[in-house]
Amino acid sequence: MCAKTTMEEFEALLNESFEIDTPEEGSVVKGKVIAIEAGQAIIDVGYKMEGRVDLKEFANPGEEAKLAVGDEVEVYLDRVENARGEASISREKARREEAWDRLEKAYADEERVEGAIFGRVKGGFTVDLGGAVAFLPGSQVDVRPVRDAGPLMGLKQPFQILKMDRRRGNIVVSRRAILEESRAEQRAEVIANLTEGQTVDGVVKNITEYGAFVDLGGVDGLLHVTDMAWRRVNHPSEILTIGETVKVQVIKINKDSHRISLGMKQLQADPWDTVGDKFPIGSVHQGRVTNITDYGAFVELQAGVEGLVHVSEMSWTKKNVHPGKIVSTSQEVEVMVLEIDEAKRRVSLGLKQTQRNPWEVFAETHPSGTVIEGEVKNITEFGLFIGLDGDIDGMVHLSDISWDARGEDAIQDYRKGDMVKAVVQDVDVEKERISLSIKALENEHMAEAVDGVKRGSVVTVEITAIEDGGVEVEYNGVKSFIRRSDLARDRQDQRPERFQVGDKVDVRVTNVDTKTRRLGLSIKAREIAEEKEAIDQYGSSDSGASLGDILGAALNRNN
Repeated sequence: MCAKTTMEEFEALLNESFEIDTPEEGSVVKGKVIAIEAGQAIIDVGYKMEGRVDLKEFANPGEEAKLAVGDEVEVYLDRVENARGEASISREKARREEAWDRLEKAYADEERVEGAIFGRVKGGFTVDLGGAVAFLPGSQVDVRPVRDAGPLMGLKQPFQILKMDRRRGNIVVSRRAILEESRAEQRAEVIANLTEGQTVDGVVKNITEYGAFVDLGGVDGLLHVTDMAWRRVNHPSEILTIGETVKVQVIKINKDSHRISLGMKQLQADPWDTVGDKFPIGSVHQGRVTNITDYGAFVELQAGVEGLVHVSEMSWTKKNVHPGKIVSTSQEVEVMVLEIDEAKRRVSLGLKQTQRNPWEVFAETHPSGTVIEGEVKNITEFGLFIGLDGDIDGMVHLSDISWDARGEDAIQDYRKGDMVKAVVQDVDVEKERISLSIKALENEHMAEAVDGVKRGSVVTVEITAIEDGGVEVEYNGVKSFIRRSDLARDRQDQRPERFQVGDKVDVRVTNVDTKTRRLGLSIKAREIAEEKEAIDQYGSSDSGASLGDILGAALNRNN
């Protein structure tokens, strides 16, 4: 009877064991830690199955595993039995499955999830979401680019799931969305308490090329570089440093975009209120060059007040030259106030007006007729440009180069750098022109050469050239030309070939023109004059004496 009962109990227990399902591979099961050795936890998952799991699988990123014998844990059953006869289990996969279930629900409900950034990958970072690994793009880390993500690593913080695909194991999260949401709430609250014109304290949070962002206690305002000071500020870092507390004024609030414009210079006195009194038109002041452009240079007269010296007002003599070749940045210069437009906050300045007009100076010191000496600076098709005192030029026109040669030919005798003398003919200060003449120098020589010579005088000249139309002669260095018709009284003697170069002949002066440097000379006129004189003194041909007799008597008397 007992034996029968025992068999029945054994059969019942056997059937009961068959009714209990053995865990399926690929499912999450519960187990108990029965030992910890060699960096692994030995876990009893029931059904006479034990498995090993590395302790690091129980640790959060950046933390050590907190596990003790007797702890109950959930693990993922890969295989019921491996090569060593143990169950192949994984805590990491169990956490992943659990995390995916939780994350899918949070994604569907648009809820935030908690995670920690633990690694850096191309284009962003990896985030542990309590077992599942997500990708955090670099653009989704913060509302502004993050240069150093070190302080964020391993820190538990909320994220928003942007998209996920369980089949592919892909999750993309955003930290920026959380920040923008919280900032929007905080910004709305802070902005509601701000009014335009209000003065507040803020902390410089970031500095850019165009300004600085100032934290007003949860909301950022832009302090543009032009609103930092009344003077020119090349870069915000000249005035501000990150972390510095500054006092600013709220200039404008955009309720729709929640943008706030701030200013610092508005808390200071506007220097333009006294510009008219401090810098009257025509006054001369010392200033500092702050900026140079293609069209001129900006000069700071005082903090917050700058004037423009236009390129046309920089130099009397340097035309079409870049302002940078006349002045340099930070140079101290003397300028004259030419015009003030307070409405447009503009001051026109002049640099050249602080010096005398060099053409006026030249006109005073070099009246017409003055002989000057200078270097040939340039040679053009219409004349020579001569460098003069005061860094100005005078021009010798082609027609004023030589008396004896065509201008086009005479200019060929000159080269750049030659030192030449010339006579000042005219100075036009308004047009900035100085007319010079080289051939006028010869007029002075002629005046000396013909001193005492007047019309009707008889002078001795030397023949220097013989031509078909007459002969060229020279008197005291002054050249002249005797035409064929003036070579003799008698037509048969009016032959140039009867003279030789070097011959000296007496001629009568018929004209003296110092302006054109010309002497009118004639042998014929001398002969006629001598004949008339002889007739007056010794009788006429009508009295019976022949012309030969009269001239012979006159010649004998002269001898």
